[in-house]
Amino acid sequence: MAPNAPESPDAKAGPLLEAVEAYLAVLELERGLARNTTASYNSDLTQFAAAVAAMGCTRWSAVTPANVSEWIYGLAKREFATSTLSRKLAAVRGFARYLLKEGVCTKDFTELVEGPKARRKVPSSLSLKDMERLLAAPDEATPHGLRDRAILELFYSSGLRVSEMSALRLQNLDLEQGFIRVFGKGSKERLVPVGERARRMVDRYLSAARPNFVRSKTGSALFLSERGLPISRKTIWVIVKSCAKKAGISQAVKPHLLRHSFATHLLTGGADLRAIQEMLGHADISTTQIYTSVEGKRLVDQHAKFHPRGKPEI
Repeated sequence: MAPNAPESPDAKAGPLLEAVEAYLAVLELERGLARNTTASYNSDLTQFAAAVAAMGCTRWSAVTPANVSEWIYGLAKREFATSTLSRKLAAVRGFARYLLKEGVCTKDFTELVEGPKARRKVPSSLSLKDMERLLAAPDEATPHGLRDRAILELFYSSGLRVSEMSALRLQNLDLEQGFIRVFGKGSKERLVPVGERARRMVDRYLSAARPNFVRSKTGSALFLSERGLPISRKTIWVIVKSCAKKAGISQAVKPHLLRHSFATHLLTGGADLRAIQEMLGHADISTTQIYTSVEGKRLVDQHAKFHPRGKPEI
């Protein structure tokens, strides 16, 4: 470096990095963390050390919560993902606790720092027209087509997760009463209504298609594979994807999109949010409330399209 050249942030961070290296040694040797994990911590903490050094902190005891917040805010402005920001902050929090334990700092400089707020993505859904095209895609003249149509109809009618669909058993059905018994996350049991069209299609599958898949080792699984075994989640994914392609739907269609469509279309039709929560098996109503943003956007779009003063002036 030239005699009069300004010192780089990395050079300023030199004294701070000694404590980082000691902490990483503790993680790797004493706590047995994998080298890849330690390398990730090293990257995050080295970046943090350079940042606080650039803010004028020459020792860790001089770092404040404001310095940490400024660093996180700067990364957020550079459009780092929320998950990445959370990981970096978690690394710094662990390091701050280490410094406190070692007596390097008298206070935890991360204690008052709020983590980045996760941005929840608004779930997409199929339009009613595309949903009709998807449901009509399987060839009902074949056992496979009847099975696939029954799966799609049941997805759309019940909002099941793909794991719940593949785990359905014959004893879970009560087509006469119009519901199925589902065991969701954490083995929590719930009753889910099944619409008339889905009931009729599942009944047709049971009488005209399922016997074609039954083998000597077949159990009570509702939907069966070619070998007579419970249909796998992977096979269901393939069925949904191939039917979407056959229907000419350009949107990426996955089983979970059908669950989103189920909830969105119910809400659009006027269903109660609490009822939708129960049918989806959400433990917290806040998880279900994400669908209200979909409905809100639809209403805004409709207003802009049809209200005489909803369009921008030309």
